[in-house]
Amino acid sequence: MQAMRGWAARQAPWVGLVSILGAAQPAFAGDYEGSPQVAEFVGEMTRDYGFAGEQLMAVFREAERKQSILDAISRPAERVKQWKEYRPMFITDARIARGVDFWRQHEAVLARAEQEYGVPAQVIVSIIGVETFFGRNTGNYRVIDALSTLGFDYPPRAEFFRKELREFLLLAREEQVDPLSLKGSYAGAMGLPQFMPSSFRAYAVDFDGDGHINIWTNPDDAIGSVASYFKRHGWVAGEPVVSRADVRGDRVDEGLTTGIEPTKTVGELRALGWSSHDALRDDMPVTAFRLEGDNGPEYWMGLKNFYAITRYNRSVMYAMAVHQLSEQLVQARGVK
Repeated sequence: MQAMRGWAARQAPWVGLVSILGAAQPAFAGDYEGSPQVAEFVGEMTRDYGFAGEQLMAVFREAERKQSILDAISRPAERVKQWKEYRPMFITDARIARGVDFWRQHEAVLARAEQEYGVPAQVIVSIIGVETFFGRNTGNYRVIDALSTLGFDYPPRAEFFRKELREFLLLAREEQVDPLSLKGSYAGAMGLPQFMPSSFRAYAVDFDGDGHINIWTNPDDAIGSVASYFKRHGWVAGEPVVSRADVRGDRVDEGLTTGIEPTKTVGELRALGWSSHDALRDDMPVTAFRLEGDNGPEYWMGLKNFYAITRYNRSVMYAMAVHQLSEQLVQARGVK
C-alpha cells in the first residue's frame, strides 16, 4: 500500500482520484461506461462527499464487471454442516502450527493490543487464522470490481454493496491509496481480518503509528484493528466466552435460543434442566445452543464475549471455531 503523505494529506480536501492514480486514465468505454446507475452514484458522491465527477468516472472506466462474482454470490448455500463437520475445517494441525508461529512473530504487538483493548492475544490470532489463514487467503479480486459488480449488477443486495462502495472510495481518499490497487474477497472483504469497507472506517486503527492504516500487508494494524473491533462490540476483559452445560429433563429444548442474541438467562435455563460446568450468576444473559459433535449432542451457554465474536460473523459455529482454535493455540504454545 502507498504510504500516507503525512497528516496534512489526510486533512486536506481531496481533489480527486486522478492525483492518486497518476496520469488520467485513458478514455475508453469500460464495463460501466455510460451506465445510468454509475452516473447517479457518481453524482451522489460529487454532491454529498466532494468528489470530482470526471475524476471519479476515470476510476469506473477501469472497473470491471465480474461474472464469477455474480456466480459466487448467487450460488445456493451449501447444506448447513453439523459441528462435527464444521470444526475440522478450521481447527487443524496446520492452522494451529501457523498460529503459534504468527503469535511468536508478533508477540509484542499482540501483548500491547491485549493491554489496550482487553482482548486476549489468542482470540486476535484465532480470528486472523479463521478468516485468512494468517494472510494466505485474503482474496484476489480488486475491491473496486467486487463492489461495483455487486452494487450495480446484483439487485437483491445492491443497496448494501453501493453503501460499501461509497465507504471504500472514502477510505481510499482518507488513506491516499489507489482504489484500483486494493484486493479482497468476491464480496469486498479486505486484508488479514477481512473487514468490509464500512468496518474499516469504523473500527480499523493505525496501530503502528505511521499515520496510515494498512490491514493488507501490515500485521500490526490488522492486529490492532481486530482488537478495536471486539472492544467496540462489547468484549469484556477477563470474562469467559462459553460454558459447557449438562442437561436433564423433558424441557431442555425450551431453553434453546432461536438466534445468536443472548435472550435467556442462566437462571431460566437452570429451571429448564440446564446445569453449567462453571459458576455463573443466575442473572447472566446467555445464548443457549446445541451442537452435534463427534460424540453426540453438546449443549453450550454463550456469554457476552461469545456474542461479541458473533458480531464478526453471525454464526454460532463460527464463534465456536474461533474460540476453540484460540484454546488450541494457548495449549500449543504452552502458556497459561
